[in-house]
Amino acid sequence: MAEPITLTTEMMVVLAILGFTIFLFVSELVRVDVAGILVMVILGLIGLVPGDRLFSGFSSNAVISIIAIMIIGAGLDRTGVMGRVAAFLLRVGGSTERRIIPLISGTVGIISSFMQNVGAAALFLPVVSRISLRTRIPLSRLLMPMGFCAILGGTVTMVGSSPLILLNDLIATANEALPGGAAPMKPFGLFAVAPVGLALVGAGILYFVLLGRRVLPAIETPAAGPGETARYFEEVYGIRGELFELAVPRASAAAGAAVGALENRPGAPFLVAVADSQGLRVAPHRGERIEPGSRLCVMGDRGQVEAFAAALGLERRPEPETFADALNPTVSGIAEVVIPPNSAVIGKTLAEVQPRRRYGVGALAVFRGDRVVREERRELVLRAGDTLVMHGTWKDLAQLARERRNFVVATDFPREETRPHKVPHALVFFAVAIALVLFTDFRLSVALLVGALGMILTGVIRIDEAYQAVDWKTVFLLASLIPLGMAVETSGTAAWIAQQTVRVVGDWPTWALQAAVAVLATFFTLVMSNIGATVLLVPIAVDIAADTGADPAVFALTVALATSNSFLIPTHQVNALIMGPAGYRVPDFLRAGGIMTVLFLVVMLAVLRFY
Repeated sequence: MAEPITLTTEMMVVLAILGFTIFLFVSELVRVDVAGILVMVILGLIGLVPGDRLFSGFSSNAVISIIAIMIIGAGLDRTGVMGRVAAFLLRVGGSTERRIIPLISGTVGIISSFMQNVGAAALFLPVVSRISLRTRIPLSRLLMPMGFCAILGGTVTMVGSSPLILLNDLIATANEALPGGAAPMKPFGLFAVAPVGLALVGAGILYFVLLGRRVLPAIETPAAGPGETARYFEEVYGIRGELFELAVPRASAAAGAAVGALENRPGAPFLVAVADSQGLRVAPHRGERIEPGSRLCVMGDRGQVEAFAAALGLERRPEPETFADALNPTVSGIAEVVIPPNSAVIGKTLAEVQPRRRYGVGALAVFRGDRVVREERRELVLRAGDTLVMHGTWKDLAQLARERRNFVVATDFPREETRPHKVPHALVFFAVAIALVLFTDFRLSVALLVGALGMILTGVIRIDEAYQAVDWKTVFLLASLIPLGMAVETSGTAAWIAQQTVRVVGDWPTWALQAAVAVLATFFTLVMSNIGATVLLVPIAVDIAADTGADPAVFALTVALATSNSFLIPTHQVNALIMGPAGYRVPDFLRAGGIMTVLFLVVMLAVLRFY
């Protein structure tokens, strides 16, 4: 065994800072990214990390990889690819948590077995966001299962995580130090860990299906679906009503009728959108004819809509599923449009202006002074200073905003545009990035930046949009914690902790020793890089196995797998990635991640017993 390591003053300082960091995370006195920056600055001020290495986290392979994959994911989302993936998963999995969680988590778990888990998680982040919008399931109830299974998926193959990629090299080095007569350890094949990894992914999915409602927070995020649009109508503009989806049977009196004719019926609700053989259109113009078999989205009081449906022979659907994507607040909404003094529409009525036909937006009401005109809005002669409450897609409202001489859009709204014509470019550069990751020796960050830069240069995503796509909170959290792991390792604190643990468990039976090694690796991966924990602990685990007659290869594998057991606090890249979008707090990880940590250890050690 190695010579005893003496606890130094420097190590005690590192242990104190480590405890302070955990206290900041758990107590939430400041935001986690602020806590990370604070700890990084403290390390620099007291000289535990050299000044020229203090900010090296910002240029680290992991952080640059995260930035690149966020840009790639945003590019795929901008072209509509992620929307299609989300729609496919919804068709297959339905809209309930018990069906959606296994489908999303299982898919991400398998993908992350062949690419870095943070890449798989970042890639599916926009997909899960869209599914949340469509199903009205809080994002916080979907992202943690997805993120945890992305981490678990890294244990399915020997290329799924950095520690497993590194393991065979460490085994080769450890073989040279084995005592004479001991059989050298054989390297692990690509799918040698598949039984363990698949069992872990399956256990993770089952855990969230059975206990998800108890351990996952239901955090309300802004604008979760079409229902939010209806509430926005009422809260901001006093326009009351719900959104309903109506089917038009062939025998319905609405079949063949014009949109304007339906809206002119006494007590008719506002017709928000139409879906038929020509596609889905928000704010259809009044001259359009309603096709048999089409779907209508209307807004009004329930009684009003039911009377309207009964009079015309329409069938009311339970939820506006057909229109869920088109009416979620990321795609469409309301804007205030002011008529300027020199506008050409002054003196005309809305019927003459025809905003639906010309611009694809509908007028819900007209504000004039302290008066709101709704029922008679189409015949009202427009004046300078009138404010129109317009509803439509953000794309169509952006077109209206370009008519500055006639209309002034006074409401800030998302002006993002989708670029479906760029799908081939996006898919090509995504495929190039993945191919470079899987089949070349380029660093992960370089391979992913090739894909991100390719999308920027071909116009899939603009450079300003790429900057906006990056979650800088995640970047600063991870980059700030890297110096802490550096200090734990270079000061000898990690080696001292490991040696003290070995002294305590040295006389335990083999299975207990293996469990202790797994717990130690789990702890180390929470406070330092999983690669650093693996490099440090594999030789120690091999020594323990050699001294007790256990299989050194299994003990080495235990370390490489256990360094993926990182669910308790958001120090893992994947946990940091999902924390901001879902609005998670550290106690959320402690609650759900605590059970997952124990489950990981139990399942891993149980399956490894058969190796």
